[in-house]
Amino acid sequence: MHWLWTVELHWRQATLLAAAVAAVSVTLRRVRPRRWTSFAAGLTTEVAIILVLYALWQVAGSLSVSHIGGAMSRGRSLWDLERTLHLPSERWMQAQLLPHRALVQGANAYYALLHAPPLAVFLVWLFVWHRDRYASVRNVIVLLTGTCLLIQLIPVAPPRLEASLHMVDTARLLGQSVYGSIGTGISDQLSAMPSVHIGWSVLIGWYAVRLGRSPWRWLVLTHPAVMSIVVVVTANHYWLDGIVAVGVLVAAIGVEAAASALVRWSRRRPAAVAPRRAGADAAPPGSPAPPPASVSTPSLATTSAED
Repeated sequence: MHWLWTVELHWRQATLLAAAVAAVSVTLRRVRPRRWTSFAAGLTTEVAIILVLYALWQVAGSLSVSHIGGAMSRGRSLWDLERTLHLPSERWMQAQLLPHRALVQGANAYYALLHAPPLAVFLVWLFVWHRDRYASVRNVIVLLTGTCLLIQLIPVAPPRLEASLHMVDTARLLGQSVYGSIGTGISDQLSAMPSVHIGWSVLIGWYAVRLGRSPWRWLVLTHPAVMSIVVVVTANHYWLDGIVAVGVLVAAIGVEAAASALVRWSRRRPAAVAPRRAGADAAPPGSPAPPPASVSTPSLATTSAED
């Protein structure tokens, strides 16, 4: 099982894969349209978009690893701010877990393996069963992830890298770490703020409850709940990393809703203007009606001849 912690997809590989998938999508759109080709073309297009987004995430991480000292001090500042706000201590929560090796291993595995895969499963479910809402939710994911990447250009070290906090890097302790040295591994270690783990998991829970119809959909909320605990007890994030991620998610949902409403309004406006223009071209009330097209008006020469 240790090979699972070393599987990596770098941004170059993700970009090449996205290009290949996009080529498949273009090919499917050019063949004779059938129901399955239209579905496959749409699905491959969305996969290519997600891969490009992943590649950008990787690139952004590589841009933020050059200021390690500042990242450590900012991490410590977050810790101090949390104590001022009387948030629960991450160190105390981790201490409750450490005596239980199986639970620690489970938390490490949850953090490493249930970050991107649940989002992929959610997107497939959304594409198949709620296609009409897919574009809207995908736009929210793009806004959420893109905003997080911009914020992460300011590096912030996670608790496990700040020695003064005396927190244990549980994944490295048990050989389950997805990270190498600073700047290597699946993602950048200095991109703790905000937590994309929390942002994605809360997004999945929110839309699963809103769009789903099964009474079992409420169980999906256990995913963001468990992830919120896992990222803390494994010393990968501060509480504030998750809080900021949820704030970014709320803003992304609001921006997408406002943009969608603006697009709908702009599409309705020409249809509403057309009847008003037709009314403006009509003759004003009280003006004489024009003569019927079938009745000719006598000319001056014809009138003189008759006299």
